[in-house]
Amino acid sequence: MNRSAGRRLTAAALTVVAVTTGATACSSGAGGGSSKAADSGTYTIWDPYPQFDKGSAWAKLLDECGTKAGVKVKRTAFDTSDLTNKALLAAQQDNSADVLIVDNPVVSTLAEAGVLTTTEDNKLDTSAVDPNLLAAGQAGGKTYGTPIGANTLALYYNKAVLKKAGVDIASVKDWKTLTAALEKVDKAGEKGITFSATGTEEGSFQFLPWLWGSGAQLTELDSTEAVSALSLWNDWLKKGYAPNSVINNTQTTSWQEFASGDYAFAENGTWQLANAEKAGFDYGVIPVPGAKGGNAAAPTGGEFVTIPVQGETDRYATSQKLVSCLTSGQNLLDTDTTLSYVAPTGEVQDKQVAADAKLKPWVDAVKAAKGRTSDDLGTKYPKISEQMWKAVQSALSGSKSPKDALTAAQSAVK
Repeated sequence: MNRSAGRRLTAAALTVVAVTTGATACSSGAGGGSSKAADSGTYTIWDPYPQFDKGSAWAKLLDECGTKAGVKVKRTAFDTSDLTNKALLAAQQDNSADVLIVDNPVVSTLAEAGVLTTTEDNKLDTSAVDPNLLAAGQAGGKTYGTPIGANTLALYYNKAVLKKAGVDIASVKDWKTLTAALEKVDKAGEKGITFSATGTEEGSFQFLPWLWGSGAQLTELDSTEAVSALSLWNDWLKKGYAPNSVINNTQTTSWQEFASGDYAFAENGTWQLANAEKAGFDYGVIPVPGAKGGNAAAPTGGEFVTIPVQGETDRYATSQKLVSCLTSGQNLLDTDTTLSYVAPTGEVQDKQVAADAKLKPWVDAVKAAKGRTSDDLGTKYPKISEQMWKAVQSALSGSKSPKDALTAAQSAVK
């Protein structure tokens, strides 16, 4: 998301810790106020958007949806990682919020802990949602909520730098042609590509398009395809096409490098669009290319709107009305515009592109995107991710070859 992508992304790495601490801690209250209001006509909504105050369009939308459903909405906002712990503690006390909006990798954690109802239970209609985005909230053949929107990664490019190097962006279609473009840029005395390979979830998030673009799977980090992806990054560093700073770069510092105007390419997210407009140079965006062409699957960021398990099951019908109000029609368009998200439905995506043609490559990237916990990985993902970012760090720092680094990573996961 545009406000704090890095902090938001680290929630995936914290999910295992959240399950552990949430399952063992005792508390007199979950914080942020009791979700079981004395007035049964009051419904609680917890969200991870503390940047939006009571006077914001988001807060007003929540109130409007409550009015439409005939109830009063009591909203509490938390930081992403804090929200996960609060949700687990509240569930232990049968004190869950009526509606819970959480970072998509957290859904599987809460589902496994028995915190969330399924769409079969709560009758939430998700038929209009793109299947690849909905998959981030699915586990064991069941669906737990609906996405409010998605962000993902793509390649920003500096038109002036590419023009000076004689690179036609239309020629960049796969890894071979991207590397050829970087070689031309380097020979022209310009800088190539910057990205984040830091030793956190951000590093994994940025490596995933290349891993998936190679044809590799998260369950086989030591595959030939996975090694080819890490070797690509490693070769770029060795040849000077990417700076050594990527080893420590967050997505924010990587963006700052690109915003200097010196680099041809930067891997970054939808949340940088506003900053791109302020950068002072002409830029473009293309989806991350796959090894042999086409668009690589990039990981999805963004939140799911879920309905937690309640002791009073008759509350689900109203909760479902609230969720439907927040995630459909004009409300969905307005919310995703505010959050700098791509909508999760084709109908609203078309409206976004009609309003702003610059969103077209982002819609294409989101259509090819994939949830980090998809493929039924669920709560296995954080452990895999940690070993993956460690492997990236080992290879790029020169302490291990890409093959040895990923072999060690796969062994650690097992």
